[in-house]
Amino acid sequence: MNSATTVEVLVVFDSRYGATAELARHLCRGIESVDGVIATLRRVPAVSAENDRPVVQVPDSGAPWVTHEDLRRCDGLLLGSPTRFGNMSAAMKHFLDGTSTLWAEGALSGKPAGVFGGSSSLHGGQESTLLTMLVPLLHHGMVIAGIPYSERALSETRSGGTPYGATHFTPHGQATQLSEHERLLARAQGERIATLARTLKIRRG
Repeated sequence: MNSATTVEVLVVFDSRYGATAELARHLCRGIESVDGVIATLRRVPAVSAENDRPVVQVPDSGAPWVTHEDLRRCDGLLLGSPTRFGNMSAAMKHFLDGTSTLWAEGALSGKPAGVFGGSSSLHGGQESTLLTMLVPLLHHGMVIAGIPYSERALSETRSGGTPYGATHFTPHGQATQLSEHERLLARAQGERIATLARTLKIRRG
């Protein structure tokens, strides 16, 4: 695959304590295991109740803030958020609420997408968080893909990991440390979205 047909999968995440960011990095490894596909890692900026713009205009470290141009350019998308009372974080919701221009353009229509996240308790709303994150992507006309049970780790995991997307479980107050199953499932999901994005781009010509 030459540079003219290089496929880009965008991984966008919110992470306060680092666990979702670590999961995002393993997704990127899965994406880049597929020939001709590159991963682009971006974060959603934090916002305050008094300001609808990023609190900090340029992040101090780590991945850059995501832009609408990142979304227009990508061939596939993975969104990740920590769980906040069984739902996505306020920063992720705020970012998605601001994509109406992209919706009107149909900029994301037909592109494959998936979601990932985590929580500090094993039954703390991981699946409901992922499902609520999928709803805006459906409105954008994206092609949704999860993790199939052909991935053995999905049946074997005793920590994070769902058919709706990769997740992590980091008990409150403990250091971030993804389990082997969580890492395997994140890489599998990244590889799956990358493969779909490459196939769809080739078919579109």
